[in-house]
Amino acid sequence: MEINGEQVNEVADYADLNLSPAIMKALDKKGYVRATPVQAGAIPYFMEWKDVIAKAPTGTGKTFAFGIPMVEHIDPACEDVQALVLAPTRELAVQIQEELRDLCEFKEGVRTVCLYGGAPIDKQINTLKKKPQIVVATPGRLMDHMKRRTVRLDKVLTVVLDEADRMLDMGFVRDVTRILDQLKHRKNMGMFSATISREVMDISWVYQRDPVEITVRPVEESKPDITQYRIDLDGREQKLDTLAALITHGEYERAIAFCNTKNMTDRLAGLLKMRGISCEAIHGDIQQRIREKTLEKFKKGEIAVLVATDVAARGLDIDDVDAVFNYDVPDELENYTHRIGRTGRAKKHGVAYTFVATVTEGIRMDEIIRNTKAEVQLLKYDKDGCLMLVEG
Repeated sequence: MEINGEQVNEVADYADLNLSPAIMKALDKKGYVRATPVQAGAIPYFMEWKDVIAKAPTGTGKTFAFGIPMVEHIDPACEDVQALVLAPTRELAVQIQEELRDLCEFKEGVRTVCLYGGAPIDKQINTLKKKPQIVVATPGRLMDHMKRRTVRLDKVLTVVLDEADRMLDMGFVRDVTRILDQLKHRKNMGMFSATISREVMDISWVYQRDPVEITVRPVEESKPDITQYRIDLDGREQKLDTLAALITHGEYERAIAFCNTKNMTDRLAGLLKMRGISCEAIHGDIQQRIREKTLEKFKKGEIAVLVATDVAARGLDIDDVDAVFNYDVPDELENYTHRIGRTGRAKKHGVAYTFVATVTEGIRMDEIIRNTKAEVQLLKYDKDGCLMLVEG
């Protein structure tokens, strides 16, 4: 890990970070003892109200890196909104709120609310009337509430942009800057991202003051333990049989299959169900209520396979996905990284398979391997119809 450009081999237990008994009790309940590098780097500075910009890979515990000091700073006796977290997607916003709720469990009087589009705004207004001190929101829906004057942000002390790169890439720059301009009493700001783009730096230059820059590189111990396979097929018609066989014979209890389009996601989920594999589809056109229910069933192990578009590749903090299948080779290099990052989390071993059935998919996969420098092993069917490892 690097802090302000200097290499720091920082290993810390939560007990070393001067946290309150309430937070320590919440961490102990979850069985957490040792802080991840981004947490060990960010928490002390956040506790001192410093601005932080952190670049760390997916699945390295960024939510607790800002969430722990955020909850520590909340005054339960004050009913104003004191902390704000902006997230690019509904799924990530919901996940962040769940983790913050866990941290607040033993700190009586601290309330959270999650504001996102695709859900009834009246219900959110009623929750806001209960005076939450922490607001987690997507920029668009938060702007809706600000226009309706159903939320006040003038007393916010801490603001965090989570997955800042993704948020700005999705066109939220104007909303984000308008929101930040309303935080007149802000004491510190955190920006957490897997990549630091020019847009992220532009926001940092304008709104942060001498930020502490924390970089956690994938080559550290936080690098996910993922075995990556490429399976070359003779045509798209082989993909379904191959996927079904791998899921069945691999005995994967929890897997995600990614498709590039909503239509293909629905179609694949239906075909897998016809083969007796428990699965559900998740993409942007499915009602938010149903998506949340599907994710909850997946977390509980009631669904073996989640078939998803890239909307699910970010922000789903599910620690025990056994395998990821790229049913379609992703169109964007970044999407490959975020897809396979759903497995191999929390220091568990994961496996990722990518199906290559056309010349175009082969070219895209070659480019992904070249640019990510990933160690991807090649699998092919032999003449007896068995998958075999092709020695490079």
